Amino acid sequence: MANKAADLAGPGISTYEEVEKILPKDYKPVLNRMDTQRAVFAIKRHIEDHLCRALNLDMVQVPLIVDKASGVNDYLDRDGSRTPVEFPCGLGLEKRIEAQVVQAATKWKRMALEQFACKPGQGICTDMRAVRKDYFLDHDHSSYVDQWDWEQRITVADRKLDYLKHTVRHLWKVIRGAGLKAQEMFPDLAASGYPPIPEDITFIHAEDLLAEFPGLPRKQRETAILQKHPAVFIIGIGWVLKDGYPHEMRAADYDDWVTDTSKETGKDTHGLNGDILVWNPVTKRRHELSSMGIRVTKETLKVQLKLSGQEDFLKLPYHQAIMNDRIPLSIGGGIGQARTYMYLLRTAHLGEVTVSVWPKQLKDICAKKNIHVLE
Repeated sequence: MANKAADLAGPGISTYEEVEKILPKDYKPVLNRMDTQRAVFAIKRHIEDHLCRALNLDMVQVPLIVDKASGVNDYLDRDGSRTPVEFPCGLGLEKRIEAQVVQAATKWKRMALEQFACKPGQGICTDMRAVRKDYFLDHDHSSYVDQWDWEQRITVADRKLDYLKHTVRHLWKVIRGAGLKAQEMFPDLAASGYPPIPEDITFIHAEDLLAEFPGLPRKQRETAILQKHPAVFIIGIGWVLKDGYPHEMRAADYDDWVTDTSKETGKDTHGLNGDILVWNPVTKRRHELSSMGIRVTKETLKVQLKLSGQEDFLKLPYHQAIMNDRIPLSIGGGIGQARTYMYLLRTAHLGEVTVSVWPKQLKDICAKKNIHVLE
């Protein structure tokens, strides 16, 4: 059971000896450092423009810090192991504000739909920056996080798998289109010998993935399915599967992972959320690009908080807003910016496309492998 718990909890790599084995041998970047930056900003513009067009979103400002008392910050998982950076602010106040650096803007976005008067079918997109201090820092996990965090207002009738899949297909078309744009600008990306960006994305429920690979832990199940389908969306992440474990733990107060979807699938399935994963041909590993889902209702919020032992959260302002119908139903997610650049530009490390802090041990490993980490 201990190994299973570890598989559910962390990014999956825990030593730099493992990282050294994972990073490719005889690596040569397709683009030089300046062309990589030019491609990064071309991809950024393409995704922001086309994502907004595809999902009827508008770009809006997003907070970097929030009031701790609001309950708006994202705790990323259910076990409380990933805590935000906290600090007092407001010089001269009798009682200073207890502020937190956001880990993701998931809850804020849903509240912002009301603030920006979005109607059903309309939404917002943000150029979000965050700090996640409790990650093991490797080639695709950084303490500095940049995401396109988006949210769209929906109706009760939209809360079904078909709407989720319809939205995912739009996202994948936008991501692939950005990659093709970069290849048009820099033909060496297309001529690099790496396989083309998949045209379609494959959907599989976490229960079906478990049934197909019952003897494998979840990360290995993801790796196995990506050998067959190099771009997949795994549905139903958070609900306890038939082996007694969730595919991965999810926070209880944003994505809906308890709703029964058996009428739509003809099987015993739950959950209206999931992850986009791709096969990274450079690192030859699974590579997560996005986590997203239809958000909780007041009914499913209560169920998920109870299952997670977090019913005390119901007193927080964000949770009270859901319980009292002050914020709308929605679907939303985050697309990792650096992760997307890394995948589309065929780099081996996040540090080639974004600037963060990395341990010397990791930088030394990268230097030996011809991986140029930005300082």
